[in-house]
Amino acid sequence: AQASPADAAWALYFLSGRTLRQVVPSRKLHTWAIAAAGIPEWLYNESYDAVGDSAETITLLLPDTVQSSDLPLHVWVEGRLMPLRTADEATQNEMMITAWRELDRQQRFTWNKLITGAFRVGVSQLLIIRALAELSGLDKAVVAHRLMGAWEPTPDFYTQLIASDTSTSDISRPYPFCLAYAIEEALPTLGAVEAFQVEWKWDGIRAQLIRRGGATFLWSRGEELITDGFPELRAIGDLLPEGTVIDGEILPWLNDGVLPFAQMQRRIGRKALGKKILSEVPVILMAYDLLENGGIDVRERSMAWRRETLAGLVGNLANVALRLSPLIQATTWDELARFREQSRQVNAEGLMLKHHDSAYLAGRHRGAWWKWKINPYTVDAVLIYAQRGSGKRASLYTDYTFGVWDSDQLVSFAKAYSGLTDAEIAKVDAFVRHNTLEKFGPVRTVKPELVFELAFEGIQLSTRHKSGIAVRFPRILRWRTDKAIEDADSLDTIRAMLPKSDSA
Repeated sequence: AQASPADAAWALYFLSGRTLRQVVPSRKLHTWAIAAAGIPEWLYNESYDAVGDSAETITLLLPDTVQSSDLPLHVWVEGRLMPLRTADEATQNEMMITAWRELDRQQRFTWNKLITGAFRVGVSQLLIIRALAELSGLDKAVVAHRLMGAWEPTPDFYTQLIASDTSTSDISRPYPFCLAYAIEEALPTLGAVEAFQVEWKWDGIRAQLIRRGGATFLWSRGEELITDGFPELRAIGDLLPEGTVIDGEILPWLNDGVLPFAQMQRRIGRKALGKKILSEVPVILMAYDLLENGGIDVRERSMAWRRETLAGLVGNLANVALRLSPLIQATTWDELARFREQSRQVNAEGLMLKHHDSAYLAGRHRGAWWKWKINPYTVDAVLIYAQRGSGKRASLYTDYTFGVWDSDQLVSFAKAYSGLTDAEIAKVDAFVRHNTLEKFGPVRTVKPELVFELAFEGIQLSTRHKSGIAVRFPRILRWRTDKAIEDADSLDTIRAMLPKSDSA
């Protein structure tokens, strides 16, 4: 409320999780900070190992100053930070030293975070939307929609964001995605099975396909415009009626079935898509909701109405790259549970339950959509390597590599960083320090003695890993203090978990 539009725009930019890429290489920053602090390089390195963050390390090592800057945020970003990108090294050095001298310690820390591209504030998107809605008097749904997609932090953008006019001029803008809550309570408490539309929970890229103004746009849930990366789906846009927005999942699809997500990763990030990769990993959009129809926002209509209208649209289009998400018919929760157990057979992660009367709401809202995922894969593995963490965990060994048995040897299988309590981390850290066998840079080989149960969502063959196996989203479930290392799982046991197409 008190900031100028120029400052408010940049504040919103950073608070919403957006970052500027690093403008000065870390190597240069370290060298200049060492010189400015008048310390030897080894002391800087030791300090960094203890702190775990270069921006904070530099801030703590620089001499204190009585200076403090009252220049506004947009001046520091647009007038000081951005010119660093194109300046020569000598000018960059001079500009950084000048900035450090003008700022107090807290300001330096913020500046260093901005320079390194690591400035992040843990503010939820919903909290930002609520605050802007209260400030502007607009409906939260309007604010959420205006914040979607690509926007630049300019005074004009911020002024239009909080303007009372509820129209939008950006034809590419997607809608905020509706998200599901994980099922935790007993299923009968949700009501009758018949009250829900049930679908497979697909493992792909959540996206919105938009046709407006004679142009086609494809947005990921991460608010990335990915139209050029999926020409098959861009072609669908030419067939869609004007003013159509479809929500769905981009899936690698071949021979009338979904491929493992690892195949999708072969396409992600490629600058050019040749005929070979397009033929080996074609994609479809598995459509499961209609958000805009004929240029009219239909998110407030019931799920049942949106589904019926979407089915008619997909059926009339008759394009193989656009498919309607199939429904699962069940009359009891037990019957639905049996369908859930079959999820991996269709390369799905479980089931989605959407109430027939539910609107398409921004974010998560209990009671509207639920996700009922299958239980993860689990294995017992042995801690074999450890490395210090970063940030608050910089002085603790919290990054672990686990091994499983291959005949009589332990081979590296997966890395995991989460799942232990602070008390358990402290115990593992003490074990690592007292049971180190070898050191390789920051990595320590530890005595194989501790067994942990790991969980992961997916598994596939991989030539990049020593074990020949790659897993998705590994994490620690529990410390198996009741097991000896001989009780850990073998590579043969893990290979048996592979999908039949992979294991064959």
